[in-house]
Amino acid sequence: MTDIDATDAYQASALLPADEIKQATATPRRRRPDRGLLIASFVIAGGLALIIWGFFTAITGDEGIERPLAIESVSPVENAVQVLQQERIAVDLEFGYEAVLILDGTELETTNIGRLEAQPGEQLVLPPTAIFDPGNAVISFVPNENAAITELTQGLHTARVEYWRLDEGRANAKSYNWTFVVV
Repeated sequence: MTDIDATDAYQASALLPADEIKQATATPRRRRPDRGLLIASFVIAGGLALIIWGFFTAITGDEGIERPLAIESVSPVENAVQVLQQERIAVDLEFGYEAVLILDGTELETTNIGRLEAQPGEQLVLPPTAIFDPGNAVISFVPNENAAITELTQGLHTARVEYWRLDEGRANAKSYNWTFVVV
């Protein structure tokens, strides 16, 4: 130690207590991280990672339903649990298909609206049957008092659509079943 350093240390020791001299002359220590803050940060980061993972792996809408390519949609949807008694039952097919509906084992009479004749300006009166619209390739049925099924009773119902390509005929029909619950 030089004379100046010794004098400075002596003067400092006269003015400050010993532990403060050690702190003043020692190299500064790194502060230890707060354990609670670290744990909270890891929990938040883990939560965000789970949310992001959930967005990328979630199956929603029609993604979880495996139906034939010829069937674009059904109503009520597969496994619906709160269907009303007067709900419309419908199947939207790809263009070029024809179909019939079978509800709880009863095949519904089908009317093809493309074959109904009406005078110009006359309103078309639809019979109380399943209606097939060939322009949109949609078959639908609404229970009513004059139809084979007047209402959907409470409980589980099974619907089936038998569909076929127009150029192949009903002899080559395929079918698709789904269920729904009426409240």
